[in-house]
Amino acid sequence: MAKTEVNVAVVGTGAVGQEILRVLDERRFPLGELRLLATARSAGQRYVFGGREYEVGLAEAESFDGVDLCFFAASNDASRDLAPEAVARGATVIDKSSYFRLRPDVPLVVPEVNGEALREHRGIIASPNCSTIQLVMALKPIADAAGLRRVVVSTYQSVSGTGREAMEELRSQSLDVLSGAPPRVKVYTQPIAFNLLPQIDAFGADGYTGEERKLMDETRKILRRPDLAITATAVRVPVFIGHAEAVNLQTDRPMSPEEAREVMAAFPGVILWDDPQTGQWPTPLAVAGTDDVYVGRVRRDLSVENGLALFVVADNLRKGAATNAVQIAERLVAWEML
Repeated sequence: MAKTEVNVAVVGTGAVGQEILRVLDERRFPLGELRLLATARSAGQRYVFGGREYEVGLAEAESFDGVDLCFFAASNDASRDLAPEAVARGATVIDKSSYFRLRPDVPLVVPEVNGEALREHRGIIASPNCSTIQLVMALKPIADAAGLRRVVVSTYQSVSGTGREAMEELRSQSLDVLSGAPPRVKVYTQPIAFNLLPQIDAFGADGYTGEERKLMDETRKILRRPDLAITATAVRVPVFIGHAEAVNLQTDRPMSPEEAREVMAAFPGVILWDDPQTGQWPTPLAVAGTDDVYVGRVRRDLSVENGLALFVVADNLRKGAATNAVQIAERLVAWEML
């Protein structure tokens, strides 16, 4: 029998953790008891949710007694140390960190794309990286209709992907630059205001950054295509909320832009916004605060056989993080898996 109320814990009080609370409220998730938890640095803070004030408790093993479902929106270390403890006490974990994503025994899930993978979970479910989620939402209907041979993606990722301190740094640096003062650098290695930074996460020996590796490896896992030829360049841009991606792909069989538009528009959670002649295409500013993935600039890639080019935009805090996690939870409730 499906639970009428679900006892929920949210670990992490940053931008994603707070967005999870908003999405739970907006989508009227069947909440029973709610516990807000964090590491020692944030424990003791107070937040108002649903008209009630909550004190953030310290996340430790005993915190999960009696919890049915736990959202982790904290560090890799917190997920590594505490997610198994939550599972041992009977909770199902939906983890937004990258710690479990590539483990073969942990499903990595975007519900519209590979929701059936939830049936394979053993207590922990990973929610993908924000840039991965919007990419696979656009790729899945095309791959199903025409096959997928190769993907080249360049990302334009907002500072909210780094966190609240990065958002404040963009504000303060913008004021510095506009007033003629040198921008003060703290979060990033170089100024982000009025600039582009072609590095997200550390560089590996192969020249790819950690963010690029996540995007490539997670896409292969979600689409169940370990052989997929995919390459990525991830760039941080001076935008507060919303990630954009320029995507070039090759299909196995020829697919016209018209057919690509048709299959993407029919896919749940994808909105086609594509009329360049009248200036209609998605932007981060336009889609901020929404839960769908928006696609525009659909056209032939004239440089390769069976080539297409797309522009994909989504709110990285919503569908790229909180909404996807809550959608996973909704699916678990609907399938009576809690």
